[in-house]
Amino acid sequence: GAAESRRRRGGATARGAKKDKEKKQGTAYTDTVLLPQTAFDLRANATKREPEIQEFWASKNVYTQLREREAPMGRFSLHDGPPYANGSLHMG
Repeated sequence: GAAESRRRRGGATARGAKKDKEKKQGTAYTDTVLLPQTAFDLRANATKREPEIQEFWASKNVYTQLREREAPMGRFSLHDGPPYANGSLHMG
């Protein structure tokens, strides 16, 4: 049946052995790479952290304070679009 034909072709067992070999090779550099030891998580955990950050901003009125503060280098206006060689910006 199917198991016999897989065995003849080197199916599941050959694939499993290949994955084991790749796994062993993948960890060969683990001891040679010097990574800094940090206190923060390696994952962002955005679904957990985002509500906490939003709550912090709301409790401290951070956004309101930023909007009320004087811009240190004057007003900033972002023009999102290509430069126009034939004159001023236009709509349409």
